[in-house]
Amino acid sequence: MDGKRVKDSSVITAQMMIPQDANPAGNVHGGVVIKALDEAAGVVAARHARSNVVTASIDRMDFLHPIFVGDLLFFKASLNLVGRTSMEIGVRVEAEDLMSGVVRHVASAYLTYVALDKQGQPSEIAPLILETAEDRRRNNEATARRQMRLAEKKSEARCQKDPGACR
Repeated sequence: MDGKRVKDSSVITAQMMIPQDANPAGNVHGGVVIKALDEAAGVVAARHARSNVVTASIDRMDFLHPIFVGDLLFFKASLNLVGRTSMEIGVRVEAEDLMSGVVRHVASAYLTYVALDKQGQPSEIAPLILETAEDRRRNNEATARRQMRLAEKKSEARCQKDPGACR
């Protein structure tokens, strides 16, 4: 299976925040942002795998600044790491105030997707070709996050097997 470059599947999507996106405080509801972020990441995963994909986890979701009705959000999504059947996608969310032109980095997240075959089973995917120093940096950071996730999973399994060992 031939590898694919990060830039071959990366996407930038945009969405205008409207009054129905607001929470009771008058800012954009976090769930609206998470849904659009998941959709952008899903497109990246599907473009790389060229198959159905499912969200396996959101490793980290950070809201850095409030988002306002009227902001134009840009979801910049690209692959960080590809395993045998799974892949980590990083998404950076930027908000542009259309009246002033000011752009703010408002949120970031890391999501893991799994590629599925026609029977709904995990499917092998093409490896990732790292071309730039930025690609390599993001891949190294994603590898460290993956190792932490695997260690947590191992610890959880141990605790389920022997709850007394985890007190």
